[in-house]
Amino acid sequence: MRSIKRKRFTLMPAVALVGLSALVTVPVLSSSHLYAAAPEQFTTVTVRPGDSLWSLAGRYTAQGASVQDTIDRIAGVNHLQGVTIVPGQRLKIPE
Repeated sequence: MRSIKRKRFTLMPAVALVGLSALVTVPVLSSSHLYAAAPEQFTTVTVRPGDSLWSLAGRYTAQGASVQDTIDRIAGVNHLQGVTIVPGQRLKIPE
């Protein structure tokens, strides 16, 4: 009777692939530069009676910039779920 030879699984191809990947990846990562974003500045305002998110954004939007973009940034910074604000509420306005 002939014996059936089994193929043995070895880790050598996997080790070689990891080594080759490291040889390619390490030089690429070491030459990259990471830049941190500048910290964002805020003005804190207290909502007065009659204020709306639109009126506040209009006051703090630069000439020619989008008021809607400012509203979106205010809502994001202050974790607002909607556009309703109440007198006495303190909001951070991105500069």
